[in-house]
Amino acid sequence: MKRQRRALLAWYDANKRDLPWRRTRDPYAIWVSETMLQQTRVDSVIPYYERFLKRFPDIEALASADSDDVLGCWAGLGYYSRARNLKAAAQLLADSHGGRMPDDVDELRSLPGIGRYTAGAVASIAFDRAAPIVDGNVARVLARLLGIREDIKQPDVVKQLWAEAEGLAQGPRPGDLNQALMELGALICTPAEPGCGRCPLRKDCDAHARGDAASLPIKQKKPKAKRVEAAAGWLVRRGKVLAVRRPPEGLLGGLWELPGGDLERREEPAAGWTRNLRERVGLTVARAEYVGSIEHLFTHRRLELHLFRSDPPTGRTRLDGFDAHQWLAPNALAELPISSLTRKALAALGVALPQAVSRAK
Repeated sequence: MKRQRRALLAWYDANKRDLPWRRTRDPYAIWVSETMLQQTRVDSVIPYYERFLKRFPDIEALASADSDDVLGCWAGLGYYSRARNLKAAAQLLADSHGGRMPDDVDELRSLPGIGRYTAGAVASIAFDRAAPIVDGNVARVLARLLGIREDIKQPDVVKQLWAEAEGLAQGPRPGDLNQALMELGALICTPAEPGCGRCPLRKDCDAHARGDAASLPIKQKKPKAKRVEAAAGWLVRRGKVLAVRRPPEGLLGGLWELPGGDLERREEPAAGWTRNLRERVGLTVARAEYVGSIEHLFTHRRLELHLFRSDPPTGRTRLDGFDAHQWLAPNALAELPISSLTRKALAALGVALPQAVSRAK
């Protein structure tokens, strides 16, 4: 392990990318970056990271911010529970920790949204604690290095990976060591075409010796995304359009969208649109004009969203399944915190999206 540590650190010093979160030791900034980088590509994260820190430069600013502002700054990055957890943890830190990030892994893990990986990353990178990390890149590197030819999601394999990562973290520069492992997985030990000839660990790598690096790690196949249909649309009354907000928890929690909902099995889109209006917002329409449909892929769902425009509705707005609504000027809708799905729907409906707030991935 000492030899491997030396090789990793030397390679990292010579080859690391110049990323904005590597120019700071501010625990808050590192926490924000590690949260954004979960399941999201580096090149997608950079503009969001820079904009988020400009808008919320420290824990106090984030803790005191309006939730809609936080979600609006995050909109388009996906996995919105990350933003909600950042906000909740910042409030807890402001109230109970003097607005400071703890340097202890267990204390970090007690905060909303911070798991074992994020706690280890913040503790090691910001505070030089010998804390391990295992993400997708690190798991791939270690599975090949150790020659693990079992499903890496099995509990005993997960335990082995964390034990190896913990051993590697013991020594000087644990934060750089952890970043070296991640960087190696991102740049050299890639999924389909590992660059074994350029790898600083190739002399110790079991997969390289056996010539099967490209087939590792072994992962259970993901289930096929379930196909679902929904209907939503543009509902205008007295010149103002209706927007509804999802509850804080769950898919796209806390974001604003056009009113609508899932279709029932074999339900015609127009019938589903009018039913959802009646059941979920308490309104009825005499006629629905079909505009078209769009597709959107979530982690486990492939959504086909049918879009409508309708005559002015009758009835009084009553919410079921949403936690707020607004009737607002059409050009103001895109100013709310909305998902990339809703932006796609608005574009399909012919609604102009101001360039200044367009944040779609």
